[in-house]
Amino acid sequence: MGLRGEAAILGFYELPPERKLAREKTFNLEQWARLSKAALDDAGLDATDINGIVTPLIGEASMFVPSTITEYLGIDANFAEIVDLGGAGSAAAVWRAAAAVELGLCDAVLVTFPGTHDVPTDDRRPFVMDDSMYFGASSNRYGSPQAEFEIPFANLGQNGPYAQVAKRYGHEFGYDELAMAKIAVDQRTNACATPDAIFYGKPITAQDVLDSPMVADPLHMLEIVMPCQGGAAVVIGNKKMAAKSKNRPVWIKGFGERVPYKTPTYARDLMYSPMVHAADQAFSMAGITRDDVDMVSIYDCYSITVLMSLEDAGFAEKGKGMQFVNEHDLTFRGDFPMNTAGGQLSFGQAGVAGGMHHVIDGVRQVMGRAGEAQVTDCNRAFVTGNGGIMSEQTALILEGE
Repeated sequence: MGLRGEAAILGFYELPPERKLAREKTFNLEQWARLSKAALDDAGLDATDINGIVTPLIGEASMFVPSTITEYLGIDANFAEIVDLGGAGSAAAVWRAAAAVELGLCDAVLVTFPGTHDVPTDDRRPFVMDDSMYFGASSNRYGSPQAEFEIPFANLGQNGPYAQVAKRYGHEFGYDELAMAKIAVDQRTNACATPDAIFYGKPITAQDVLDSPMVADPLHMLEIVMPCQGGAAVVIGNKKMAAKSKNRPVWIKGFGERVPYKTPTYARDLMYSPMVHAADQAFSMAGITRDDVDMVSIYDCYSITVLMSLEDAGFAEKGKGMQFVNEHDLTFRGDFPMNTAGGQLSFGQAGVAGGMHHVIDGVRQVMGRAGEAQVTDCNRAFVTGNGGIMSEQTALILEGE
């Protein structure tokens, strides 16, 4: 069961993130087109090679999203999919595209995630914060479990619930705040070797992290992503397309996915995330071990997300993740290269496109295009996605020829 590793990422494009938009405002559909064109150019493929798309939700359509995009782009798609898994969506979209290619449905598939939310508006129809955006909840409509059992008790947003996870971790296993700060510091080192990163040229120390404002105990500001505007796209194709591409193909050898709940209230055990299943499935499908990967790109909306993912993916023993972080150099020069472009903590989180940063981080390394941050002899990458509050998780194994 699983992929045969016969679909490859052939090109990519990642828009440099901006904290405040300096570029022109564009609709999500325009972003979709421009990001896709850039990824196709990078791959050396033509728009006529594309016969499949995978997309997240977009601002210009609340339903019929894939067909709205194919109509805009002029693509006759044999496969048009929408993925709604938050930060896990990008990695999830990649394996769905790879499956469509391996099934012979498509020769090449665009997986594009617009990440610029500052879009054009009109005075005759201004932006309205409607009911769905109140309370910081994702499903506050009458009848949803979140509306009935979470909102009345103020279990809302992201900072508080992730801090609850970190607090629980500390209660179960102890908490080394310097180790947690080291995650952010090592990733900032990687960002300082990545010119497009939003914190390029701005190194930090562990003390800087601990001196930054406490947002939700025990999480400091520098352990939490700063939302940015950006976007990213990849092109996935079959062997015929790989032969046409000008880049080293990055084959999708394995994937795993687990979506057991939305709100952490319903986690069977908060200390074991769905990554346990997702990572095991991905490694089993690819037929390799943890020691066989040359770099990892771990979804990092918070430092605690990284720690938990490293443990649950099997790189560190449960409860020993902080010791693992202290014992390893996580920079691109180190013995355990992780988030080599800075991760979302230091490259920037472009909304729902944040997960694609990790996909492209792995692809860039395997293609040998990471510049100063290049990991020596990098042929295999492990990539994760995380949505909600450690509730939707996906893993990928990428491999160069």
